[in-house]
Amino acid sequence: MEGVLWYVLASSRGGPTRVRIVQALDERPQNANQLAEELDMDYTTIRHHLDVLMENNVVRRTDDDYAAVYLFTDQAKSNWGIVEEVLDTVAEDDP
Repeated sequence: MEGVLWYVLASSRGGPTRVRIVQALDERPQNANQLAEELDMDYTTIRHHLDVLMENNVVRRTDDDYAAVYLFTDQAKSNWGIVEEVLDTVAEDDP
């Protein structure tokens, strides 16, 4: 999981956007529309990055409804120290 977190959040092209999403979800669970509004980003862009986070087992949806809320997976929660390390490193690289 550690390598996946570093790749998805810090090493890939969309990493900075996914970091913003993870930080927003860490404050409170939200659906894609709420995230788009909070981060002032296009809804489809948010959905794309949420799909990447889901494919890599970082977040999960509460259900299949349009307004489904995104939560961290048990695997992400059990590796939360690594998530915080990645977030801190990305923040240092992009002040």
